[in-house]
Amino acid sequence: MPRRFPPVHALSAFEAAARAGSFALAAQQLCITPSALSHRIRLLEEFVGDRLFVREGRSLTLSPFGRSYLDVVCQALRTLTDFPLPHRSAPVQPRVKITVPPTFARYLLMPRLAEFTQAHPEIVVEVFLSVPLYDLCLNETDLEVRFGAGKYPDMVTTRLFGEPAFAVASPAYLERIGGIATPADLKKATLLRSALEQWKPWFEQAGLDWPEPADALRVDDLGLLLEAVRHGHGVGLTRQHFAQDMIASGEVVRLFDVRLASPPHAYYVVYEQSAHIRPEVTLFIDWLMAAYPDHERDS
Repeated sequence: MPRRFPPVHALSAFEAAARAGSFALAAQQLCITPSALSHRIRLLEEFVGDRLFVREGRSLTLSPFGRSYLDVVCQALRTLTDFPLPHRSAPVQPRVKITVPPTFARYLLMPRLAEFTQAHPEIVVEVFLSVPLYDLCLNETDLEVRFGAGKYPDMVTTRLFGEPAFAVASPAYLERIGGIATPADLKKATLLRSALEQWKPWFEQAGLDWPEPADALRVDDLGLLLEAVRHGHGVGLTRQHFAQDMIASGEVVRLFDVRLASPPHAYYVVYEQSAHIRPEVTLFIDWLMAAYPDHERDS
């Protein structure tokens, strides 16, 4: 049976927190967020099966087990640090870790990311994916792009941009149900659902006193929602950045002139205040804001 080893990044987090006597100071020293450091400590506590720290209000002290374990950890880390590495001469390359929703990554970030990497080739960018409305905890990354209502307590939250929402369908689906001429004709259509793009605000904009649909296919990823529209599952709400290629190719068509100018959800840049102290993170945040100008933010 293979032996299990404690995660090294959690060991270094434990040593730094014990030395600093503060999760916040240790996180700053390691150039990670306090929540990321807390996550690493929890991982190590789960591994050893015991508490490493005693937390009483703002006070942080080592538990009896933590004190004895710290001696072992420091000795192990010192052995690794002191081991001669004759070929290790290059400095550590700065990097930015960002978590983004899949649709944003596919349609918005990847087509433009080369602008940043070409302007700052010395910075490594690492992209991680999250599911909107579910992954709401910054753990191992420096910042996130979130698609939501922009209400994230205790976090620095800046609106990146929003777009009007409008209805689309595939030509084959429209032919199958006999066409749709007015918003009221949607009563004969299957309305695809998503917690990220709800129909009720659009209904109000279209002058329809209808409740939120409760049946039909639900997809909580905007890219997959658009794919469902393209494959003829029904009518869905989307936005220009996502649908423009499919509209141009004729795979989907926009219905009506009705659009919801300010939908409930938009894209936001979210990070803990301590993340902004690193210059490479500041550079990436500034680039995001310039790359995706938002008229509501600028007005």
